[in-house]
Amino acid sequence: MSAGNLKYKDESWDFRSANTKEYTHCFHTYPAMMIPQIARKLLAKYGTEGGWLLDPYCGTGTSLVEASLFGMHSVGCDINPLVRLIATAKTAPVCLQTLDETLSQLNDHLFQIEFQDGKIPDAPIPNILNLEYWFSEEVIRCLAYLRTWINKVEDEAVRNFILVAFSETVREVSYTRNGEFKLYRMPAEKIDGFKPDVFGIFGKKLSRNRHGVAAFLEKRKSVEVSVSGVNTVQGELPMPRPLGGYDLVITSPPYGDSHTTVAYGQFSRLAAEWIGLPNARKIDKLAMGGQHSKEILKDSPISSAVDKIRLIDEKRAREVSAFYADLGRSINSIAQVLSLRATICYVVGNRQVKGVLLPTDEFVVDAFRQRGFTHKVTIVRNIPNKRMPKKNSPSNVAGKTATTMHEENIVICQRTTHTC
Repeated sequence: MSAGNLKYKDESWDFRSANTKEYTHCFHTYPAMMIPQIARKLLAKYGTEGGWLLDPYCGTGTSLVEASLFGMHSVGCDINPLVRLIATAKTAPVCLQTLDETLSQLNDHLFQIEFQDGKIPDAPIPNILNLEYWFSEEVIRCLAYLRTWINKVEDEAVRNFILVAFSETVREVSYTRNGEFKLYRMPAEKIDGFKPDVFGIFGKKLSRNRHGVAAFLEKRKSVEVSVSGVNTVQGELPMPRPLGGYDLVITSPPYGDSHTTVAYGQFSRLAAEWIGLPNARKIDKLAMGGQHSKEILKDSPISSAVDKIRLIDEKRAREVSAFYADLGRSINSIAQVLSLRATICYVVGNRQVKGVLLPTDEFVVDAFRQRGFTHKVTIVRNIPNKRMPKKNSPSNVAGKTATTMHEENIVICQRTTHTC
């Protein structure tokens, strides 16, 4: 088969009408999440029951949840502590009886507050910069009370479950504009009439997630799941490392540096600060391409595209180069821990910068080829339901926007040699 035939479009991977919120996938919104049906289909084709899956950029744990349902042990890594919390909660074998007893106690406390005198008990307010800019006084009191109550929950899995609902509530009751990933405050006229029911919103999320976790636990296999903050860009290797290496990688790395694509750190910052997680304001800088580099990628599938960008904007060219240099370093780390017959499945988007298309899929293929892998296929799918910004500003000229990605590529490579 010629190289040209290894990439093709397949609409059966679009999953336009699929329910993407089954099981614990319902837990928490997050930007650019890989839909579970992709991981599920890849597991059915390339997975091995009792084997080990690695997701080095696991986000909220979509592939880890699906691996647990399929019967593979899994390890996920992410530098963002909030999504590590979510991924851990989504995959944990929480005791439903303990969970229900705790939720019943919480519901009783909230009932007494709302239907007796309505006065919210005093609770310590976290020291968060510009807290009053993002939340009303009443909302702050409600969140502070919930935060104090949750922190007293002894069972870690139950506490994590409740914190996930709290995290999503924090963003929903803040003054941030809906539909934005970056932190933008809603206009003054909307703020005047914005009086969210904090306890009501929180309760609905707990109820929704309770249904999801019950469905998940019913089908979850007896497998190990581990989530860590290992940074493969820095050469850190995922642990625990199974004997012989990981059999399968299913992952969706960032589309580009957080400053100019999806601002994962900004999206999660307020919730992370309320929960008390570390580095809440540093995630985007710590992410791939977050630190500018003068490194020039030569003889790479993206080299000519970067050269074109450089002619338009030298700074943007450096930012793009920094991202791909980091992605290459990460792939080098990942290749070291894979088995001799491992399969890698990378779901990537080919974004445009300054009107120049960046062939990320070809970069991934080339990076793994250098490490003893053979390119099997690249499947192109439409993105009908991925939570992405609809427009961006490639030129930074006010009012001048371009549509963002409407397709993504599922790159599949398999190791065929004994080299790393």
